[in-house]
Order: sequence, then C-alpha cells, then structure tokens
Amino acid sequence: MAGLRDARLALPMLLLALAQCALPIAAGPAVARTLEVGETREFKMPSEAIRAAKDGDRVVIDPGEYFDCAVVSANNLTIEGAKPDASAVMTDKVCQGKALLVTTGRDITLRNLTLQRARVPDNNGAGIRVEGINLTIERVKFINNQNGILAANNPASTITIRDSEFLRNGFCSPCAHGIYVNQLKLLRIERSRFADTRRAHHIKSRALRTEIIGVETRDGDSGTASYHIEIPNGGSVVVRDSTMQKGPQAENRSAMIMIGAEGVSQPTREITIENNTAINTGDYETFMVVNLTATEAMLKGNRLTGPVKPLRGDGEVR
Repeated sequence: MAGLRDARLALPMLLLALAQCALPIAAGPAVARTLEVGETREFKMPSEAIRAAKDGDRVVIDPGEYFDCAVVSANNLTIEGAKPDASAVMTDKVCQGKALLVTTGRDITLRNLTLQRARVPDNNGAGIRVEGINLTIERVKFINNQNGILAANNPASTITIRDSEFLRNGFCSPCAHGIYVNQLKLLRIERSRFADTRRAHHIKSRALRTEIIGVETRDGDSGTASYHIEIPNGGSVVVRDSTMQKGPQAENRSAMIMIGAEGVSQPTREITIENNTAINTGDYETFMVVNLTATEAMLKGNRLTGPVKPLRGDGEVR
C-alpha cells in the first residue's frame, strides 16, 4: 500500500514537469541587422533599406549619387555612408513635401552622408526634417538646400551635430536657414562649419539650451546671411571656441549673435560667450552680441577684428 500511495503522490509532479517541458521557449532579443545599399547590394536605393529597417538596425550606403528621399520611422536606427568622406549622396528629391530625410523615430544616428539640393514650393525644403525624439548627426554635408536642418517642436528632444558642413543653404522669403530648430530640450553643435548661407541665419534656435562649441560660421565675400546665431525667444546659450566672420554682403549688419529679438518666452539661465573670434570684413559696424534679455551675458576671452563692438544689452565683457 505504501508503494501505491508514493506513486500517486509522484504522478502530479511528473505531469507538471512534462507540461513545463512542453512550454515554448521565450524568444530572445531581436538581433540587429545591417542592411546594405548600392548597385551590387540587396537594396538599390537608401529608401528601400530604410523602409525595411527595424528598431536597432544599421543601414550602410555605398558611395554614389541617389535621387532619393526617405521617411525614417524606426527607433535606434543608424544610417551611414560606407566611407567617411560623405560620398554617399542623396539629392534633389523630397518626401512628404518636406525633406530628403524626414526622421520620425527615436534615437536616430546619421553619419557620412551628403544631403543636397532640397527644394519645395513653399521654399522650406530641408536636408533633414526632424520630427522624432533625439537625433545625432556626424560627418554629414548639407549643400544648397533651402534649410539644412529644420526641426519641429519637441521639448523632450536633443539634437547633437558633430564634424559636419553646411554650405550655401538658406532662403528668404519665408526665411529658411542653415539650421532652424524649434522648441527642443537641447541643440548642441560641435566642430562644424557654416559658409555662404543665403540671406537667412546660419543657426536659428528656439531650444531651451543651445551650445555652439568649436564652430565656424563664415559669410565670405559673397555670403548674404543675416545673424550668425539667433536665439529669438531666449533660452540658455553657450558659444565657445568658435569663429564668426561677417562679410561685406551681409543683409543684416546689426549683430553676429542676437538673443531675444522675438520676445523672451522661456527661461534664460545662462549666456556665456567665451574664447571666440569675431571678424567683420565689411565697411560697417556690428555687435558681436546683442542681448535683449534681462539675463546678464558673460563675454570673456573673445578676439575682435575689424569694426566689431562686443556687447549691446545687459552683461559684462572681460
């Protein structure tokens, strides 16, 4: 009897073990893929690979000129040229009447690309239209677009730009700029170059904080840019280790950096303008900084060449 009782007790445990063995094994995390684009690759155009990409994938584009545009909706996606010389070129075609690349996903990285010749009927075409959250741009050239970059309002978003070039972008009217970002958490630009911007601003930022570090903005002899940096609604501003050259054809000659010209609508906790070079090659006088906020601007260690005054408005010059 004891043996029969032990067998009856063991049976439920045996059935439970068998049931557990029959359960499906939980799927592991998806493996990120590399999707290659080029004449001899699976995908012939960047838009085909970008459309097929899933979260976390990487799109690599061979050198060449692609008459193409794309909407980038995947998250944590990297899109890059195969070579660091930005010889993967997307040109002339815009998506959604907006841009060569329209980014709607989160945490996207773009590098080693050239984005050029974006045009739309309302004169607001961009190399990149930013509509998602968080974008990193590295070694990208923006050439002859109406806007280099145009970013929609997104107070949770950060845009970081490194080692990139913005050449002959801009249009008026309405005005399109080298870079124009609306209300973001942060715009940070590092080690990048802006040249020959047409009529509008090299950089226009409504971000809560704007950081410009090691950047060169030049009008040259024929550039018709307005301000080099405009912060129209206030917000914290740091400009450091940068060079600004205002040229003889500049359309707005009053300032290089203009802060608060459209009314201060957000906190301006810091204005630091430090270790920069400001050059005016025109036959007119300009200010390096015009500060229309009540936050004191701190200017220190800057070098002025030509008819440039350091500051108009609240602040201190050291």
